[in-house]
Amino acid sequence: MSEERLWKFRKPEWMNSATARSSGVYGAGALFSLAFFVLLDAAVWSHSAKNGSTIHITFIDWLPLIFSSLGMLIINSIEKTRLSADSFSYSGSGVAWKARVVLFLGFASLAGGMAGGVTVLVLKYVVPSAPWPTMYMGVANLVANGLVMLSSVVLWISQNMEDEYSYNLAL
Repeated sequence: MSEERLWKFRKPEWMNSATARSSGVYGAGALFSLAFFVLLDAAVWSHSAKNGSTIHITFIDWLPLIFSSLGMLIINSIEKTRLSADSFSYSGSGVAWKARVVLFLGFASLAGGMAGGVTVLVLKYVVPSAPWPTMYMGVANLVANGLVMLSSVVLWISQNMEDEYSYNLAL
């Protein structure tokens, strides 16, 4: 085994194919749409006659998903090569730290969305001791934010994997 390797196990060869990359992008889209559907389902259910409580989904419940989606957009708009750009003198000085700051802001927005979902669940549903069918709305908010986070991870990995048709040019 080579001394330059960090991990003992190698990455499987099928992970470098164009179909794996496309599958990851489509899978991330499916996870994101499932997250939106879960919260939309809870919002529709909250205004139905079966919800016997006075607690309904309002704009406050949608804010964590909005922040998580914004974080996902910010994180996945940064290329992996920009994070180590200074060591390769990639398009001027200071590109890497700017990309890292923007990436940090994206992760902070993603984490803030998840923390907002937990806060909404606790303050709106757990503290007033809402019964289970009503508490489903808060749990759905948390599940939606978790799915957006998982979608962001899947999209980041699949966008930044190299397939057999990509290569780097250095002058």
